[in-house]
Amino acid sequence: MAKLGFIGLGVMGYPMAGHLQKAGHDVTVYNRTVAKADSWVAEYGGSQAETPREAAAGASIVFTIVGADDDVRAVVLGDDGALAGCSPGTVIVDHTTASAELARVMQLVCDADEVGFVDAPVSGGESGAQNGKLTVMCGGSQENFDAVSEVIETYAVAVTLIGGPGSGQLTKMVNQICIAGLLQGLAEGMNFGVRAGLDMGIVTDVIGKGAAGSWQLSNRGDTMVAGEYDFGFAIDLMRKDLGIALSESDNIGASLPVAAMVDQLYCQLQVRGKNRADTSALMDLLANP
Repeated sequence: MAKLGFIGLGVMGYPMAGHLQKAGHDVTVYNRTVAKADSWVAEYGGSQAETPREAAAGASIVFTIVGADDDVRAVVLGDDGALAGCSPGTVIVDHTTASAELARVMQLVCDADEVGFVDAPVSGGESGAQNGKLTVMCGGSQENFDAVSEVIETYAVAVTLIGGPGSGQLTKMVNQICIAGLLQGLAEGMNFGVRAGLDMGIVTDVIGKGAAGSWQLSNRGDTMVAGEYDFGFAIDLMRKDLGIALSESDNIGASLPVAAMVDQLYCQLQVRGKNRADTSALMDLLANP
């Protein structure tokens, strides 16, 4: 069992930190909204800190999962940042979906203080975090990965080292690019079937057993047909993720025509006020043009 710091108690971080505490680790949490940290301690035990630096003090591993690049910098760097509280040999694991460039920079900054760093974005959504069934894509050194992987398995079904610094973030970009195209194809297929007058319960069951089968079809097909989107991974977050991928595509010369198109479709949904709706709400643009 380890002494751990955990920074960021959003919809993902709150249950992830909870799994660590329930597994017997000694977890100290930090969250910008103090009331959220109060609730977490009341539910799980552990302790809370007033600053990221305090949360990191004495910890062998410090986890962060916040909004975006600037948020990672805010909680890791500076006099009150987590890095200032780390001892040599501590490893910082960043679960934030952020840029690969930030991961590389953070690796260099941490190296200078003899602190390890692993970029480790996750996939599986809120339900995956709650049920401890996340997929974690890691970038960094083998040594740092080995030091943290067993602890990460507390809330994951798969923890994989992809390559060097930034590789985890690049893999998460691949993940989001694939999901964006898949969801648009699924929305078009579901809308086509509805307009053709098919019994879509039967249709999704049948095609789910063939080459069109996917997690998205199994978990979102029926709710898309029903027009239910008040759950899951928010459109605002998907647009953030696709923005990171599209920016990186410019850096490496990769063409992302479908991802760019779907990003603009999500922009239309934001105009409709569906910022917090699930990403499967692409169906709404087709069902209610």
